[in-house]
Amino acid sequence: MKKIGIYIGVLIAGLLLGWLLFGRSASNTSEEIHDHNAETEQTQMWTCSMHPQIMQPEPGNCPICGMELIPADSKGSGIGPNSFELSANAMALADIQTTVVGNGMLAENQIKLSGKIVENEEANTVQASYFSGRLDKLYVNYKGESVRSGQLLAILYSPQLYAAQQELLTAERLKASQPELYHAVRNKLKLWKLTDAQINAIEKTGEIKENLPVYATVSGTVTEKLVSEGDYIKEGQPLLKIANLNSVWANFDVYENQIGLFDEGQSVTITTAAYPGKSFKGKVDFISPVLDAQTRTVTLRVVLNNSENRFKPGMFVTATVNDVSVKGQTALTIPSSAVLWTGERSVVYVKTDPNEPVFEMREIELGNRIGETYEVLNGLNAGEHIVTQGAFTVDAAAQLQGKKSMMNQESENSKEMDSTSNMKGKRIAVSMDFKNQLESVFEAYIRLKDAMVAGDALKVNNRSKDVLNALNKVDMKLLKKPEAHEVWMPLKKTMTATSERLTKSSDIESQRSYFKRLSNDLLQAVESFGVNEKVYNIFCPMADNNHGAYWLSKEAAIRNPYFGKAMLTCGEVKQIIQ
Repeated sequence: MKKIGIYIGVLIAGLLLGWLLFGRSASNTSEEIHDHNAETEQTQMWTCSMHPQIMQPEPGNCPICGMELIPADSKGSGIGPNSFELSANAMALADIQTTVVGNGMLAENQIKLSGKIVENEEANTVQASYFSGRLDKLYVNYKGESVRSGQLLAILYSPQLYAAQQELLTAERLKASQPELYHAVRNKLKLWKLTDAQINAIEKTGEIKENLPVYATVSGTVTEKLVSEGDYIKEGQPLLKIANLNSVWANFDVYENQIGLFDEGQSVTITTAAYPGKSFKGKVDFISPVLDAQTRTVTLRVVLNNSENRFKPGMFVTATVNDVSVKGQTALTIPSSAVLWTGERSVVYVKTDPNEPVFEMREIELGNRIGETYEVLNGLNAGEHIVTQGAFTVDAAAQLQGKKSMMNQESENSKEMDSTSNMKGKRIAVSMDFKNQLESVFEAYIRLKDAMVAGDALKVNNRSKDVLNALNKVDMKLLKKPEAHEVWMPLKKTMTATSERLTKSSDIESQRSYFKRLSNDLLQAVESFGVNEKVYNIFCPMADNNHGAYWLSKEAAIRNPYFGKAMLTCGEVKQIIQ
């Protein structure tokens, strides 16, 4: 009995010790699991795989498409209300690249201008006939031929000159009694550009010549032949245009917002494709005081020495200007590829955390364009990271998540976007002619979209050619405002390149990828300038391997060009552009 009592005591002591060691820890663990589950229940949100902007605190069905909601990823919590996050996979697939904004000196930036070689108008002359008659022989046969002063150019038969020679012979016989008459007749012949030697020969031989030579009064290159043999010409009528090409002009177009960067006397480096690896020095000789109202440019002129005959009129050249007139002023500059345009607004996407893929849209104020960069007057600070490649993809992600973007100036967290409104930014006013031409591009795009819906690759090729033709017919001279030029020129360039690729692609999946790019560019053009009808901007979040894609339509009915019959009605109207 004594041993049994000992065993029972040891057992009770063991149970007590086990409870003290493990019971309380298990209780604490149970409480922690309960608290964690409660916290998860409080923070877990539910979303729709097709409409990620839908966020609800409990499971259910999507109010838009009716699909069952799935748990939302709460990883992005803690970022700002206008910030949004992209996955590393999305960053890699979209090839999104960022650049650190830094202070630069304008003097360190090169401004490149495109221009053309023209004749030096100060050295141009016209070889004219100084008496009327018939052109019996012309010794200059082609444009570009070189002539020298005193060279025989033509032989003329002139009844007027024939009579003047008779007067000379008569006056020469009356020279002693009427010297004034003699000198008057000689002077008349000199005014017709006969030399003293020619006049003396007529007096000496006493023969009247029916045909008289015409000699060049200047040296140079024939740039235009204005007559042919057998023509009857009048006194003072031009025979040839002759240019002295020992010096030429290089004329460059400077946009209105760049005029202040140039001064007469600036050094310029000229290059041309005709002489790879060679450069030529010149100075700004003249800046036109008159602005071309059509192109919104002024002409900048550089005089070039052409004694070696390297430059030919009509040749394209490029000027690089280093010492711009605002040299020494500190400027914040960013690559032009970082800037997105919405009407009069200029926006960029800032990577708010250098170590995380978190982005935010920022409206900025731009100054002069210098080469491939822009001055930033307001909105950015040195050291910030901005998106310089893939900005449109980042903007699409912002719109998808209901954040501040090009089409939505205010965050969804602060104000719900009105899907039936025009874009919030100011639209650029353009002429009705330009708007009609842009509408022709839009109509061709709609026919292309219908071919995409049908999944007909050959038809897509043909409709892409229609878009390309419509783009080529858009007259940039119809744009009067410089900001309109700044918006339209890069858009037309990228839309043209994309349309050309569409005409050559035979694979419908590749065509859909190009169609997405074309849609993004055309959307910006329609938003900026408007067309003469209502345009629906529609989004499918499952297109492009779940990256999402937009397209434009003339109707609200969903006919998906990215899936065709497979998912014809996938998508929703995101915006109506009035």
